[in-house]
Amino acid sequence: MVRKPVVSTISSGAYLQGSVNGRLPALGGREPPGQEKVVLKKKITLLRGISIIIGTIIGAGIFISPKGVLQNTGSVGLSLVVWTVCGVLSLFGALSYAELGTSIKKSGGHYTYILEVFGPLPAFVRVWVELLIIRPAATAVISLAFGRYILEPFFIHCEIPELAIKLITAVGITVVMVLNSMSVSWSARIQIFLTFCKLTAILIIIVPGVMQLIKGQTQYFKDAFSGRDASIMGLPLAFYYGMYAYAGWFYLNFVTEEVENPEKTIPLAICISMAIVTVGYVLTNVAYFTTISAEELMLSNAVAVTFSERLLGNFSLAVPIFVALSCFGSMNGGVFAVSRLFYVASREGHLPEILSMIHIRKHTPLPAVIVLHPLTMIMLFSGDLYSLLNFLSFARWLFIGLAVAGLIYLRYKRPDMHRPFKVPLFIPALFSFTCLFMVALSLYSDPFSTGIGFIITLTGIPAYYLFIIWDKKPKWFRRMSDMITRTLQIILEVVPEEDCHKL
Repeated sequence: MVRKPVVSTISSGAYLQGSVNGRLPALGGREPPGQEKVVLKKKITLLRGISIIIGTIIGAGIFISPKGVLQNTGSVGLSLVVWTVCGVLSLFGALSYAELGTSIKKSGGHYTYILEVFGPLPAFVRVWVELLIIRPAATAVISLAFGRYILEPFFIHCEIPELAIKLITAVGITVVMVLNSMSVSWSARIQIFLTFCKLTAILIIIVPGVMQLIKGQTQYFKDAFSGRDASIMGLPLAFYYGMYAYAGWFYLNFVTEEVENPEKTIPLAICISMAIVTVGYVLTNVAYFTTISAEELMLSNAVAVTFSERLLGNFSLAVPIFVALSCFGSMNGGVFAVSRLFYVASREGHLPEILSMIHIRKHTPLPAVIVLHPLTMIMLFSGDLYSLLNFLSFARWLFIGLAVAGLIYLRYKRPDMHRPFKVPLFIPALFSFTCLFMVALSLYSDPFSTGIGFIITLTGIPAYYLFIIWDKKPKWFRRMSDMITRTLQIILEVVPEEDCHKL
């Protein structure tokens, strides 16, 4: 059924032998005395954990187009309320994940929790859709925003060629993949730097906005709740846009096994990060409305650029650079975290074995990182990425809602489970209800796109029975699979983790 990891020892000069019982053997020879074990090390400190969460939440959205919330609320005041409530709801989800992450000390996030509670089939479907479409498409979309804004200062008076955007985007994606393949420490350090860049970019907007308030520029806040009434369908959609902007709080749970003292670090990092992001988002939107009317904001394709051009003069050219760095930070954080999801899924037997192997010197999950590169490039130079994300965005909230609902199930099924961090039950109950409500709403409001996404997700079921359950595969297929894996091991210099995972 589900393959368990092999324990293997290796020295860097080891060689491959023949397979045993269809499994890859250890690469020959035991490690010399004093040689480091080939494992993922605990290098995620509190500061690095905060930078992962903030760095993946704050992307391009808050700088480019927060009009989705305003469009569906109909008034300035209600839009600010929605931004605040979405921050609180996201905090509820993050706190629920803090309990799950400190109780189930495995990396992998949603996948691991769904596997623990609901079993291998729904967990496989989750990672199947994530690997094939969601993550490559999401990475390509945020990377395209990076490419567009890094080139913005060079094309002030003319349109940026699409080919130039895609080429610089491809370079950015490659740099992120190489960085995450080479060093966990350097990837984390750069993430900290990029997180400070994101917060600087937000302060560049908030500080002038506060100065505008001090000067009495409050005309756009008069009758803040008057305007077009929010429709029954519009208000839930506004929450959908808001929750999407806050998405990313769950990424630290993808790397639980690499977090120093996770029982304390994960809850602290989550609480500090969500407080910073929520206050920053709300104040950024307040700052926008000190200078831009609701009507003008609706017409702007890049609100931060419009705002900076009016208040900052020549310094406004720095804003696209900061937006590009913000996007790069989201790319880096996303690849760092999601590669661990693939690593854990492979360790559980749900993805090819090569993805659960670690570089013998760099101690990074090299195959799990680079597997995203060709898939992301295909997405980048193919069709409409945004349609793909629309098709499958409901799947993200469906599985996150299921994972949090699993917390409630575990409270009753395993009451004696060690829980270093515990939240009141109303928090996961409210959050999982919100997620499942958004999924139901998407089925009602956009049945075509959601239906296509639902069908794509369902393809994971026959794939599960074909690749995982069916154990009578032809001998030639098993030999070819072993040969490919051994060849990739030699080329990439990777081996299975040396010690079985222990809880």
